[in-house]
Amino acid sequence: MGCGSCGSGKDGAPGGCQSHGSCASGSCNRMNVHDWLANLPFSDPESNCRIVEVSFNNGSRKDYFKNTTLHYYGRGETIAVEGVNGFDVGMVNLTGELVRLQLKKNNIDEKSPDIKKVLRRATEQDLEKLKESKSKEAHMLIRSRAIARQLNLELKMAEVEIQADGRKATYFYIADDRVDFRELIKLYAGEFKVKVEMRQIGARQEAGKVGGIGSCGRELCCSTWLTDFKSVNTNAARYQNLSINQTKLSGQCGRLKCCLNYELDTYMDALQFFPNDADMLELAKGRAFLVKKDIFRNLMWYTMADSNKQYPLTLETVKNIKAQNRQGIRPEELETAEVITGKPKEVEPEYADLVGQISLKSLEKTTRKRRDKERGQQQRNQGGGQRPQNPQQGEGQQRPQQPQQRQGQPQQRQGQPQRRNDQQGQGGNPNQPQQGGQPRNQNRPPQGGQPRNQNRPQGGGNNKPPAK
Repeated sequence: MGCGSCGSGKDGAPGGCQSHGSCASGSCNRMNVHDWLANLPFSDPESNCRIVEVSFNNGSRKDYFKNTTLHYYGRGETIAVEGVNGFDVGMVNLTGELVRLQLKKNNIDEKSPDIKKVLRRATEQDLEKLKESKSKEAHMLIRSRAIARQLNLELKMAEVEIQADGRKATYFYIADDRVDFRELIKLYAGEFKVKVEMRQIGARQEAGKVGGIGSCGRELCCSTWLTDFKSVNTNAARYQNLSINQTKLSGQCGRLKCCLNYELDTYMDALQFFPNDADMLELAKGRAFLVKKDIFRNLMWYTMADSNKQYPLTLETVKNIKAQNRQGIRPEELETAEVITGKPKEVEPEYADLVGQISLKSLEKTTRKRRDKERGQQQRNQGGGQRPQNPQQGEGQQRPQQPQQRQGQPQQRQGQPQRRNDQQGQGGNPNQPQQGGQPRNQNRPPQGGQPRNQNRPQGGGNNKPPAK
C-alpha cells in the first residue's frame, strides 16, 4: 500500500516509503515536495548538483548530504548516511537543482567540507536497527521527563530522536529562560548509554513536530510546508478588522496563528487610500467616532457618543467633513451611504394547502369500530335487566342462553332486510315477548323433550328469508 501523503510506492519495496511503519496506512507527516525541474535537460550534466536533501523522523528534521557514489538516488528512496560515530537512515526528499536553491536560501556552501556523505542504500539490517531504535523513543521520553522533574528544571521535553544505530539521542525541549542542563546531560548519558544532544525549539516548532488539523480543516502549515516562522502580533488582526479574541486567533501551539500574516499585505495596500486622521469627526450635535474600516466597499463606519447606531460613510464624505472641521465648520448631520449587500433577499416560502388530499380511511375505520362497540355495550346494558323468565321451564332444566352479539359489530347493517321467521306470520323480532307477557321464542325446547328449532328448514338448506 503506498503512502497517501508522500506519494511513494509500497512499504518495503524499492522506492517506497520505508522510514517508518506508519506510512503504510497513509499517515506520513513528511512535507510534500514537487521537483518541477526534474524533467528539464541540462547542457552540462557534470554541473548537476550532487547534494541531496534527506528527511528524518517523518520529515520533522531535514539535512543535506553529498552523494559521492556513482549511484543515483531518487526521491523517496531510503538511504544510509553518515552520523555521529556511526550511521543514520533517512529518506531522499529532494534532488537536483532545487537542492541548490535550498542551499542558497539557507546560506550553505555547496563545496563546504562540513557536509556529510551518503554511504549506501539502506539494507535490511539497517532497517531492522532503525526499527529497534525507534521503539525505544517513547520509553526514553517518559523517563527523561521524570529525571528533569526531579532536578526541578523549568523545561518541557517535547521529543526524543534516536540515531539509527542507537549511539546518539537528540532531545528537543522548550524553555522560556536559559536552563543549566549540564547535570541533566550526565544523568541521561549514564542511564541511556548514548551520546546526548540538547536542542531548544519553540512552541511553533513543537506543533510542527506533533502535527494536527487546524480550524480551517486542513493540516497545520507548520507541519506541511511552512519552514520560516515570522513574528505575529495583534496589529495584524486590527488591520484586518478582526475581533481580538485570543481563543479564535490562537493556534494549537498557543501562539497567534501564522495565517494572520498571509493577507496582511493586501490589507495594508488597500488601507493606503483611507484617511489616517479620521478617527473622530466634529458635528453640530456631537462627535462621531470611527468603528471600523471596510476595504471591500471603501466605507468607514462611525457611531455617535449618545447612541449605538452606526453610520456608513464614503471616503469622499469623510475627507470633506475633515476639511470642514479644519476650517471650524461643523456639519449638521452625516450623509450616510447606501450599503448594498450581495446576499440575496430571503423570500418567504409558499406553503401548499393539502387539506382533504390526504386519505384518512384507516383512521375513519378505527373510529367507526370504536363507535359501534360503544353502541353495542349500551344496548346490552339496557336489555340485561328486562329479560322475562318462562314460568313453564321445567325443574332441573336450563334454558340455553341466547347467542350474544359479537362485540364491536353493529346489531344490524343498514340496507339489509330484516330476518323473518318462516313459522312467524308477523314481522319483527321473534325473541320479543307476546301480548300477555309470554316470550315468543321458537328455539326454546319443550318440557321433557328435545329442543326444537322451527327456524331450520328441512333439507339442511341455507337459512334465508322466503321470497315475497
